[in-house]
Amino acid sequence: MDLENRMSLRPLALIPLALTLFAAACSDVPHPAAVEPPPPAPHFLRWAGNTPPQFAVGDAALAPSAVGLRLASLSDGVLSLDRNTATFWAVRGEPRTVQINYLSATGDTSAPFLRLTITDPVYVPGIGDLAPGDSVEITVTIDPTTIMVSLEPTGTLFGDPSQMQISYGGADGDMNGDGVVDGTDATIEQQLLGMWYSEGGAAWTRIPATQSLADKSFTAALAHFSLYAVSF
Repeated sequence: MDLENRMSLRPLALIPLALTLFAAACSDVPHPAAVEPPPPAPHFLRWAGNTPPQFAVGDAALAPSAVGLRLASLSDGVLSLDRNTATFWAVRGEPRTVQINYLSATGDTSAPFLRLTITDPVYVPGIGDLAPGDSVEITVTIDPTTIMVSLEPTGTLFGDPSQMQISYGGADGDMNGDGVVDGTDATIEQQLLGMWYSEGGAAWTRIPATQSLADKSFTAALAHFSLYAVSF
């Protein structure tokens, strides 16, 4: 092969090397991270029936004898769809308990829905640290559609955790909300159901809670306040 032909072949021989270098350079270019979709919200238990649920403050005579705690003084004795919020004062160093009962459709019978005991609020957003004897107004808001409660001020912190018990008996056994109570609902209740929380619009997270199948309730220790629901 003459010199002229050899020189014409050299550029062709360099093409694979150039492609390899180009590919390596491209691999160093950062690619935008894939945006992961938020986790789906859990399935919230719904109140049974076609009418909004109604609630009433628990029997004050039962609280001290049952648990030795002072029943909190509520600003409103009856809760309904239009008035589904109760407020009371919690004092650091003084146990306070609020109990709210779920009323039957006729209003003549009731069953426990929520029991909240607060002993040691130590920090309140917008206020700061609480000294022993300081108080904070607590607001409990019940969702009229799902078995969910909002506890405020959101972000309130506790030294000794608050204790909250929520009953899901108001769902009347229909765990998945399909209008039929069957074996699927029993499986959900016994294997999947739990207590979940969300704070500030964040994703829902399941929290440790003790279930009582006899009482159809969950009891959890709360280190702070946020939005809580019985769901799966």
